[in-house]
Amino acid sequence: MSLELTDQNFQQEVLTSKQLNVVDFWAEWCSPCRAIGPVIEELSKQYAGKVKVGKVNVDFNPEISMNYGITSIPAILFIKDGKVIDKHIGSAPKSVLEKKIQAHI
Repeated sequence: MSLELTDQNFQQEVLTSKQLNVVDFWAEWCSPCRAIGPVIEELSKQYAGKVKVGKVNVDFNPEISMNYGITSIPAILFIKDGKVIDKHIGSAPKSVLEKKIQAHI
């Protein structure tokens, strides 16, 4: 299951992590976000132990969203060693996100 990321735990869970982090910025009212949600959960299970997959609700965590310049959602950032190494804006099929994950693990 994907990790709930917040303004409070983002530093500890993502920025200090040595693994690849896949971070989904989303909101409850966002239809494309809800559509991609099950894909994010599948990736979380599929890559358990290899990749950390988390979700940031932009309505409740404005600090992280502002820090990363999130203006459109869903926005999926791929973060490794505290740096954004790739991103995807908008909905996507699982295969697109898997290719990005495979390229960075």
